[in-house]
Amino acid sequence: MSAQPLARAFRQIGGMTAVSRVLGFVRDVVFAALLGAGPAADAFLVALKLPNMFRRLTAEGALSNAFVPAFARARREDGEAAAMALAGETQTTLTMVLVALVILGEIFMPAVIGLLAPGFADTPDRMNAAITLARVTFPYLPMISLVAFWAAIANADGRFMTAAAMPVIFNILLVGGALLIPVASGWLAVEKAMPLAAALLVAGLLQMAVMAQLLRRTGRMPAWRWPRFAAPVRAMWRQFSVASAGAIALQVNLIVDLVLASLLPVGAISWLYFADRVAQLPLGIIGVALGTALLPRLSAQFREDDPAAARASLAEAMRLAAFLVVPAMVALIVIAPQIISGLFGYGAFSQAAVAASASALAAYAIGMPAHILVKILQPAFYATGRGGFVLGVSIAAVVANVSLSITLMPVLGHVGLALATSLSGLLAATALAAALARRGHLRLPPPIETMRTVGCCLVMAAVLFGIGRLLPALPPAVELGILVIGGGGAYLVAAAAFGAVPRQLFLR
Repeated sequence: MSAQPLARAFRQIGGMTAVSRVLGFVRDVVFAALLGAGPAADAFLVALKLPNMFRRLTAEGALSNAFVPAFARARREDGEAAAMALAGETQTTLTMVLVALVILGEIFMPAVIGLLAPGFADTPDRMNAAITLARVTFPYLPMISLVAFWAAIANADGRFMTAAAMPVIFNILLVGGALLIPVASGWLAVEKAMPLAAALLVAGLLQMAVMAQLLRRTGRMPAWRWPRFAAPVRAMWRQFSVASAGAIALQVNLIVDLVLASLLPVGAISWLYFADRVAQLPLGIIGVALGTALLPRLSAQFREDDPAAARASLAEAMRLAAFLVVPAMVALIVIAPQIISGLFGYGAFSQAAVAASASALAAYAIGMPAHILVKILQPAFYATGRGGFVLGVSIAAVVANVSLSITLMPVLGHVGLALATSLSGLLAATALAAALARRGHLRLPPPIETMRTVGCCLVMAAVLFGIGRLLPALPPAVELGILVIGGGGAYLVAAAAFGAVPRQLFLR
């Protein structure tokens, strides 16, 4: 794994992630046009939030951060059979726990939704729809968790494409579900999102089938093994408990935002969702892709006692991220209204919703570099068994986010919630970077590189501003396309002229 260039792995993961996110935008465009940003959308988004929150514990973050280093260690110290035995026991334990969780969730769903969205109590139709939709979507949790677990095995082998392709399947099916929304026109207005909920389950089943078949073909499908909790397994679950505690802390941020947003005017949950969807594009393509590629790489480098190589990997990741994320942040701030209008401003999605979502997008964009830096730096702590520090930072970020949300929401409304998220991310990134720098594991890029990137972004911002002033009245999608091409082209030309393009992007 360590021999594979980081940039190559990044291109594989980021490329498939980009395809998935484009399909996700297609899904959300249909979703916004047919449901708008009203009670129906609010009900579905609350229902979807529940499996997504648990998924981040069992799928995207904590489990992978604990399992990948443990799997690599078992394979290196005890052989392939021991590593696969570890995988088999983990698979069985994970499935048993998640099935039990789903059963409990189905029974107590009304209470859970009441806690997540207390503001829905004033709109019974919205509350009832959210409960119904959540009961349909919650079984997706064990499906996507197993898919992510199997993907972690593939990632540990340095095979990233298969895992990265799974969200593509997910979004293709949800696009189909979104297109079926008109079929539900005869139901209660807030239950029109049922086709999306059903499509979620179909997507989970298909992802499981595809991932399982691919692992069987390569002989990497773990056998189901009754947990014996030997020393390597116990060590892995201890690391998971630390990582999951950190992930739980981060979920508190999401819960607090959801609870507070439910107290704002109808539509606030949807405004934040659509803004976050756009902000998550760079985070998914850049931050998640680099973090996924870094974890097995850093695990091997630290295990081989090669801190210099680990520093070089982190420096390379930060250089790639800065080149891509800083212009993304600037663009999302400068042309936020045009982005939201061009992507979602159709049908039931009103101009008022466009303006409200654009304001939230600009606030989310401020924290984008920090959130991506967190994704890059966290693998270094998990690779060295220092997940406890990540937990402490996560808790501090939660406290900051809750405090800032409560402080800013009365003044800025839903925008205050987005801004609080950005500022708490900045706190987390600063703490992680400082800790790695003290240990000598982090080498900051030379100031001249930062100055070059900032200069290129200023050129891009000027071009975006000029295009926006000179363009005649055009359809929103056309205007957005011109701005993206013009601004992106200006940035790349300036980067080439200033020598700011990382050569790693083009190395095979």
